[in-house]
Amino acid sequence: MNFTGIIPARYASTRFPGKPLAMIGKKSMIQRVYEQALKSKKLNNLFVATDDRRIEKHAKEFGNVIMTKSTHNSGTERCGEAIEKLIEQKIITQNDAIINIQGDEPFVNPLQIDQVANILENPKVHIATLAKKINNYNTLFNNNSVKVLLNKSSKAIYFSRAPLPYCQNIKKENWLENNDFYNHVGIYGYKANVLLKIIKLRPEKIEKAESLEQLRWIYNEYEIHVGITKYDNYSVDVEQDINNIPKNLYL
Repeated sequence: MNFTGIIPARYASTRFPGKPLAMIGKKSMIQRVYEQALKSKKLNNLFVATDDRRIEKHAKEFGNVIMTKSTHNSGTERCGEAIEKLIEQKIITQNDAIINIQGDEPFVNPLQIDQVANILENPKVHIATLAKKINNYNTLFNNNSVKVLLNKSSKAIYFSRAPLPYCQNIKKENWLENNDFYNHVGIYGYKANVLLKIIKLRPEKIEKAESLEQLRWIYNEYEIHVGITKYDNYSVDVEQDINNIPKNLYL
């Protein structure tokens, strides 16, 4: 099975305009993501998918780039258009697998990319992602931190910004001692033919309530297989987040 990595990157972020071009040390965020992804042992192809000519020009300096529409509502939709173009150009086929790599995680661990790819090698798996066990209360009760509830087969039952599960009759300061909680790590893998189907699904109320697109897939009975990772990720949502990245990662 061939694996193609796609890094969606848009300029017009509401909270951090131009985020892919933000400098982290001597390199841009998007270049750091790309170079980390290149370390994967599984990827056969790697592309930045963007709707902005400034990002396109910059990305061509270090890698492959595909221009996409500016009307996409999510990275998944942008990834889907990129795949349609790559299939049309006969670079990949619908039988290949796609890894959607977050463009705002400049130090994504390539082992996480490989882990998602390994899950997708199972012919019964159509969508894969990762989660990390939560060990602190700031993450557990942070609404910007997406939690995932798993069944015994490590398939996602539900994603939420609220803590899952709710521990009835237990003080909140004791929840971590009484149950296991998992934080969703925003990397996705799909079989290409499945990706082309889920981007055509209409939004659902449950998705709009949580503002989480993966709930649309679960609602439509697509199984999401979840691997557990031990690695931390440093996601950049606003400009200040760059200051929270350990300097030893890029000095």
